[in-house]
Amino acid sequence: MARPEQVLVLEPQHELKFRGPFTDVITATLKLTNPTDRNVCFKVKTTAPRRYCVRPNSGIIDAGTSVNVSVMLQPFDYDPNEKSKHKFMVQSMLAPYDMTDMEGVWKEAKPEELMDSKLRCTFEMPLENDKTSDHSALPKSTSVSLDDGEVKKIMEECKRLQMEVQRLREENKQIREDDGLRKRKVTSLGASHSSSSTMATSAMRDEGLSTRILALCVLFFVIGVIIGKLAL
Repeated sequence: MARPEQVLVLEPQHELKFRGPFTDVITATLKLTNPTDRNVCFKVKTTAPRRYCVRPNSGIIDAGTSVNVSVMLQPFDYDPNEKSKHKFMVQSMLAPYDMTDMEGVWKEAKPEELMDSKLRCTFEMPLENDKTSDHSALPKSTSVSLDDGEVKKIMEECKRLQMEVQRLREENKQIREDDGLRKRKVTSLGASHSSSSTMATSAMRDEGLSTRILALCVLFFVIGVIIGKLAL
């Protein structure tokens, strides 16, 4: 008995195309659509299992829904004179109404219940025009990369300066608290003279810290202007 025709709709129908360069993983998408009113079990098989990673490679497609299968070609040394002999097969069958174990269903399936579709694989390299275009775009990409690097450095510097300002504020706060404690401990006239000296020293420290904070604020403003120009 002849096998029934495939009920699933495949996109693409006959060919999976992989476009190089093949120095990295290349992914092609195979869309499986179930137009029937029954759930359909499917499996994706290949003649070169070590060269491809398929996710998902099996499952159930509910009635009236679709599944996208990612077919990932592993990196390899491409030879333009070698034609690809790799093939894929999508095997399917109507899911039983009382199905509980999908693997068991496949093992017990009868040949006349199985449907399949076959696809071949083709490898393509980018055209020379595409390569030329990529080379011409290289300086621009490099420029953008440099700008991004400069912005990153500036942002890191801003973060460091913010931490420095926070440290100075904490130091200033601690000095004021220490001065207040010393003032409360002063009980004699002689101590009053010492307190005046301490207050003068504290004022000098506060003035120094305020000057440093002001300088940092000015630096923040300049950096903000630089970042604004880079963003434009």
